[in-house]
Amino acid sequence: MGKKNSISILGCGWLGLPLARECLQAGMVVRGSATAQAKADEQKALGISSYVIHLNQPETLDQLPEFLNSHYLVIAIPPRARTQDNYPEQIAAVVPFIEQSSVKKVLFISSTSVYPNTNGEVTETCQGMPDSTSGKMLIEVERMLLQNINFDTTVLRMAGLCGYDRQPGRFLSGKKQLSNGSGPVNLIHRDDCLSIINEIMRQNQWNEVFNCCSDIHPTRREFYTKAAMGLQLEPPEFLETDTPAFKIISNTKLKKVLNYQFKYPDPMTMI
Repeated sequence: MGKKNSISILGCGWLGLPLARECLQAGMVVRGSATAQAKADEQKALGISSYVIHLNQPETLDQLPEFLNSHYLVIAIPPRARTQDNYPEQIAAVVPFIEQSSVKKVLFISSTSVYPNTNGEVTETCQGMPDSTSGKMLIEVERMLLQNINFDTTVLRMAGLCGYDRQPGRFLSGKKQLSNGSGPVNLIHRDDCLSIINEIMRQNQWNEVFNCCSDIHPTRREFYTKAAMGLQLEPPEFLETDTPAFKIISNTKLKKVLNYQFKYPDPMTMI
């Protein structure tokens, strides 16, 4: 096994599961992970070879050698900043298993939370320290994977994920005295996430870092007001005057290198 038509997806959640479905439809052998047997059984019913792997339960890591019997590995497990889990240590525990496996190409799903608020545009070369705990953990894991010489890694820094059951109109509905109303939003639709992953594999774009974010950046006030009203929910209320703290995620590199055009270039059409 371990042929180029095989992929392992560590984390078959909101993004990983539809990716698994697309890969199955493309004729690939798909191995997925779940943190509970019930979820693993659901994946198996779809045709996924599923393994119960829980990164904070070391006894489940004995499933990794069989799970990693693929050419591609997608890591789609975000850090849980509200818990005490040490995310970098968890991924570090997986790395020796990757090194000893047939995996040659790793796609790491990161986040634009790795960037601080600069009140301007940020590109992949921005070196500022992240504002959030999760951003700091993601940067550490990115470096760990990119520096490993045993496999090729590409990092996809995803903006805020939208689409399908993830309805941003519910996020701020009815809330009052919100700040950053004039700050821009950075979002991406799940359909674009999946298309970008497919293009990375199809074009063999490895050892790269890409920002994944729609072209247009409406203000938080514009976007979340329309999103709430579209769901017939009470719109949020923002402070009339405040000093916004924001960043504008540049997707220039992604569009140029992959020759990619977004399916949803304007977040206002996602709602």
